[in-house]
Amino acid sequence: MTIITGSTQKIQQGSAMIQFLAAFTGNLNAITSGMHYGWPSPSLPKLLHNTSSIPVTNDEGSWMAVMPLLGALLGSLIVGTTVDIFGRKRTILISSIPYFAAWMMVAFAPSVTIIYIARFIAGVADGWVFTALPMYIGEISDPKVRGLLGSSVSVNWIFGILLINIVGSYLSIMVTAIVSSSLPLVTMVSFAFMPESPYYLLMRGNTEEAKRSLQRFRGLNDVDGELGRVSFALKAQNKNAGKFLDLFTDKVSRKAVIIMMILRGAQQLSGTTAVTFYAQPIFIEAGDHISSHVATIIYFAVQLTLSCFSSTIVDKAGRRPLLITSITGSALFLFLEGAYFYIKSCTTLDTTSFSIVPVVGLIGFVVVFSLGMQTIPILMLGELFPSNVKAFALCFADIYFSIIATIVSKFFQIMKDSFGMYTPFFAFSVSCIVGLVLIVLFVPETKGKTLEDIQVSLKGDSERRGTEENA
Repeated sequence: MTIITGSTQKIQQGSAMIQFLAAFTGNLNAITSGMHYGWPSPSLPKLLHNTSSIPVTNDEGSWMAVMPLLGALLGSLIVGTTVDIFGRKRTILISSIPYFAAWMMVAFAPSVTIIYIARFIAGVADGWVFTALPMYIGEISDPKVRGLLGSSVSVNWIFGILLINIVGSYLSIMVTAIVSSSLPLVTMVSFAFMPESPYYLLMRGNTEEAKRSLQRFRGLNDVDGELGRVSFALKAQNKNAGKFLDLFTDKVSRKAVIIMMILRGAQQLSGTTAVTFYAQPIFIEAGDHISSHVATIIYFAVQLTLSCFSSTIVDKAGRRPLLITSITGSALFLFLEGAYFYIKSCTTLDTTSFSIVPVVGLIGFVVVFSLGMQTIPILMLGELFPSNVKAFALCFADIYFSIIATIVSKFFQIMKDSFGMYTPFFAFSVSCIVGLVLIVLFVPETKGKTLEDIQVSLKGDSERRGTEENA
């Protein structure tokens, strides 16, 4: 960070080290979430095997997979009112407790019911983390690195999915769960030393503590200018106590909600969650050129690599170009996937020589999807909303995500079983095209803007549109 003062142009250099450290330690719970989320991939085949100590049916396995999404609904409802009371930091810390408890329950579960409860509890923690963590990172980050740090939530979540697929493939369910339980404990120890969000401290009237927090995050002693700007913006945003209905009655908040729903809707209606849950069955049906186990690990490794790459360029390339490129490419590769399965199952053409096509198509999909659609929707959650409704907004966003992801996952299973594998892929491709149109029309660029600048921009767009409507 550079500060220029007076005619002498005195330059004072700050450091973003604490911002990166806070994001890293907080994201350990995002990794834990990804591990819980990806747990069914290596674990369900073991539970469904006839040698399993816990008999599990296919239907029970399906409910195990989506149980965290249902738990996230409850977690989001709780945290919507508590995150502005306990704070962002405490909420992230507290979420480590149910994550740890869930792993212990999975490790020593005597029945399917206990596994259901454990994964539901993990989902409750997901609701807390994915409300508080994007909020926290958005509020502590300098605009120059906010894209990188905000994208890290998705990157670490994907890393968790990859990690559990590797660990869970070589260790028993019990040992995997015990090893995994160490991560939330590390989070509690390491993240406890990080400062609270200066935005939250100012909201609670702790100006001196907010100043000390900002000094640590910026690596500067002189933060009076930024502190004054943030304080002024918060007072303007908090003239009226925020209510949940403000998300829909206030023009600026409503615009932010629409943008959020477009981004998260387009992300999930592309089928990414369904592919995560059913990657191995897709690769099994594709052919035998590569084992489904290896293909699944490659799939998530590519997703992680490209998501990391996206997070490093998002502050230079911008949000909109990456989103547009990503969703356009996703539509093409999903159509290719659907076309192959349609030709294979509905025509007499021999596809033996082309059985590598769906593997290439799925890898191609994850490459282009990870360039923007995987990381940017969560990044922008921490950017779009004013402070007085941000808690309600991120709570609503997580509920919306959980509902859409559950519906899409069940849609994939039902369409695949009823009509063939090609049906959901064609539907996902069409959804991407619709999402592309909506992103081009409604999603703004937030690259390089402060959170206050983004609010001014949204307000200006709303007022300008209102003027045009009344003209």
